[in-house]
Amino acid sequence: MAYLCATRPGNDAVLLTATDLTKTFGQGADAVHVLRGVSLALDKGQTLALTGESGSGKSTLMHLIAGLDAPDSGRILLDGSDIAHLSDTGRAAIRRSTVGLVFQQFNLIPSLTVRDNISFQARLSGKVDAAWMAELAHRLGLTAQLALYPEQLSGGQQQRVAVGRTLAARPKLVLADEPTGNLDEVTGDAVLALMLELVADTGAGFLMVTHSARLADRMDRRIHLSKGRIA
Repeated sequence: MAYLCATRPGNDAVLLTATDLTKTFGQGADAVHVLRGVSLALDKGQTLALTGESGSGKSTLMHLIAGLDAPDSGRILLDGSDIAHLSDTGRAAIRRSTVGLVFQQFNLIPSLTVRDNISFQARLSGKVDAAWMAELAHRLGLTAQLALYPEQLSGGQQQRVAVGRTLAARPKLVLADEPTGNLDEVTGDAVLALMLELVADTGAGFLMVTHSARLADRMDRRIHLSKGRIA
């Protein structure tokens, strides 16, 4: 079992602890062992980059932490709750209340305006705060675009809307899977800078999957996955 850092029982700063996570897809000769006993810990307010080659298990690990899937074995403690083996309904409730997700694909709702896309997750979680959403729009440079629709925006603007949607609900943990992968370097750097600034302001933990060593260097810590293990 390899820990990125030692867990600290009783330490209120610890937001996330994942212990000995395994995940296999397929059976028998077709089985693919994607995660082979991965353990890590993340404190509140910390940023962590997760790197590794394609197929190393990065996205699978993030999906388990997000509650989008369940591990075959192991434990995931998120803000004091063991989410590893919750039902689909239970994991969905955790995603609404505690976790925010940003993906490479913007996943905006085309029929909703920028304003309504930003407020979407907050409304689902019952955490609508008009003043906070207005501040997010201002700081993300979207105030003038609030009445527009996603198809009327540039890629960088769409990703900023996705960031706003995630942070509007003030999640305790923000997970980002290659959030700048569809953007040019300059735009991607600007989006990541905004994310880091806003996440720091909310005190959330931040875990980002990235192939970029340059972007990973901007995080507090980095771990590297190789063949389903921490290298």
